[in-house]
Amino acid sequence: MSTDLSASDASPSPASFRDAQFEPRQSTSRFIADALRSAIVEGSLLPGEPLRQDAIARQFSVSAIPVREAFRQLESEGWVTIEPNRGAAVSLQSADEAREIYEIRASLESLAIGIAIEHHTPESLAEAKLLLEAAENEPDPTLYVVRNEQFHMSLYAPANRPRLMELIGQMHRRGERYLRLKLGLPIHKDASDAEHRAIFAALAARDIEQAQTLVARHLLATGELIHRFLADAQALSHTHTKKKRRASNRTNSIKADQ
Repeated sequence: MSTDLSASDASPSPASFRDAQFEPRQSTSRFIADALRSAIVEGSLLPGEPLRQDAIARQFSVSAIPVREAFRQLESEGWVTIEPNRGAAVSLQSADEAREIYEIRASLESLAIGIAIEHHTPESLAEAKLLLEAAENEPDPTLYVVRNEQFHMSLYAPANRPRLMELIGQMHRRGERYLRLKLGLPIHKDASDAEHRAIFAALAARDIEQAQTLVARHLLATGELIHRFLADAQALSHTHTKKKRRASNRTNSIKADQ
């Protein structure tokens, strides 16, 4: 695994979806999917926002075919919802989905670190520590998501389980926009950094049981935190909608009586 921590390498997707332009050396549909994914993670494309196929095709000067392929790719990853006769839209954030993603990660990653721990070398431990420090020192939430994944994957890479690593990578990508919710308050990042340090200490000590316990606890706690945040936000939104509806009904009733 490369330890090149330059921002350009860590974040190959365009900084802004609105400014993104197609580069011929890349797969067209993959480039468009990467641009849309980055925009969703960064919040410039909001949950529920329609994705206009024709407008996106014009932006990238391509036909509708690679745009549809990008939509299908993102749908398979959970970023986009495609409905017949309504088209594509950014998937809504789900408290239950967020928690489940982190439950799956806890299971997969505790397995992976248990296999990997005995295969770590001084060099791989030094690399993991470098990535740990890079995540701690990263102030940009978008780049922190990348640094966080790099650190986690460095813990498991010596396991030499490519299919397991692929599944873990998929779950990381599914959880990217949920992780950003946790980063809204610095205290949560500080807590994550402290948990990362404890995981690394157990790894360096070759303590399999402790490393597995700490990884699972770290991920399950993150899932519960994000679930609680989204559930509270959804309940508040529902209450606000009901109040607006009651106010509207009262207004209409008054007008009808006049």
